[in-house]
Amino acid sequence: MPRTARTGAVALVLALAAVSCSGAPGGGGGTEAAGKGGATVRSCGQNLTFRTPPERAVTLDQSATEVLLELGLQDRMAGTSNLKTKIAPEYRKAYGKVPVLSPKLLGGEQLRAANPDFVVAGFTDHFTKDRVGTRAELAGLGLPSFVSAVDCPKRNAPGSSPFDLLMADYTALGRAFGVEDRAARLVREQRATLAAAKKAAAGVTGAPRVVWVYSVYGDAPYVAGGTSMPSELSRIVGAKNAFDDLDEDWPAVTWEEVAKRNPDFIVVGDLSERGKPGDSAADKLAAMRGNPVVSKLDAVRENRFVTIPGTEMDPSVRTVDALPRLTAGMRELGHGRR
Repeated sequence: MPRTARTGAVALVLALAAVSCSGAPGGGGGTEAAGKGGATVRSCGQNLTFRTPPERAVTLDQSATEVLLELGLQDRMAGTSNLKTKIAPEYRKAYGKVPVLSPKLLGGEQLRAANPDFVVAGFTDHFTKDRVGTRAELAGLGLPSFVSAVDCPKRNAPGSSPFDLLMADYTALGRAFGVEDRAARLVREQRATLAAAKKAAAGVTGAPRVVWVYSVYGDAPYVAGGTSMPSELSRIVGAKNAFDDLDEDWPAVTWEEVAKRNPDFIVVGDLSERGKPGDSAADKLAAMRGNPVVSKLDAVRENRFVTIPGTEMDPSVRTVDALPRLTAGMRELGHGRR
């Protein structure tokens, strides 16, 4: 380990003396008492024990950032990173109080320099040796890390829906930070939004087939597979994800395969602010209209598109916001009552 890294690691361990973390097997999410004034939460196979609530949390993606902002924890955040799209209007004031450690992916040195006492992410792939370090490495420094239960399917109770797991995240984070009431209120509000979307789906007939296009790299579209959050969103609104047969979240497919599925409509993710070619909704629409095969689909020729911010396709506090957008778009396209 380079000298600067060793120095940062020692400082980090000293700063985290009040926090302990163990890697004992556990469920994908959940909470339990950990003595007076403390809490233990489980996250993706690790038990995380807090003697006192975190004061310097760092988030590794926008999903985690906005969950903590929704819980009113901006004053207990030492930094954010990896912004995919614009922060939602309701969070911008709070977001302005939090240091942006990196607009893109965070590195290990950047994380250590922030002197965090908790790391929160929506996805397991942030915790690798070439990014911030593995969760085991961070635990060895006394730094607990939390991953959304939605991204740990093998650690969760059978039959749990993605939204059940997302709500478990809110509950666990509320427990860790000592803001259980805020987390419970968030769960109630989002359960009500889900109920309203399911009620609206009663007017949808025929389970229209939908393809969700998240991003396009080169000539390869990345679409929602059967284990993705959009697959669950489709079920809730009475649609059928055309790639439900693929046991992945966001598999790369070919435009020819999209054409074979012949969707009734296409949901286009807008990730304009991420800045990569193929990220914006306009880029994706241009790719489909310019493709000699996909351009012939009725859904493309007749502009049967629904555009949704890409971050709402990820497991986050904003995922439920995709539901009214989706149902409204489907009504405009003739699927459901107006």
